[in-house]
Amino acid sequence: MEENVKSRLILILGILAVIFFISTVSSCGNAYRNKMVQVKETLQRKALEEKLNLLSQEKADQEETLASLQKQLDEERANHETTQKALIQEQLVNQSLKEELAKLTKRKEALE
Repeated sequence: MEENVKSRLILILGILAVIFFISTVSSCGNAYRNKMVQVKETLQRKALEEKLNLLSQEKADQEETLASLQKQLDEERANHETTQKALIQEQLVNQSLKEELAKLTKRKEALE
């Protein structure tokens, strides 16, 4: 009987050892998968951070270019206004000279 109990005990301990071994292997597999997921997420995060840094740098460069172009545009507008005012003034002088010429032409005709 004692032999029977010993064999049952050995069988039960063997089954428990197999169960614990399987659970240990399964746990290691799950831990490995979780670690791989974590590594993959870390790599994705780093890639996205690098992309964000690159885009931030490009944005800063674009903003700098925009500010430069805006300054040039303001200068061109100021030059355009100055030129426009000079043109209007020249047109007024030209109109005045035409009127003066017309008056002189009428006087000349009147004298002839």
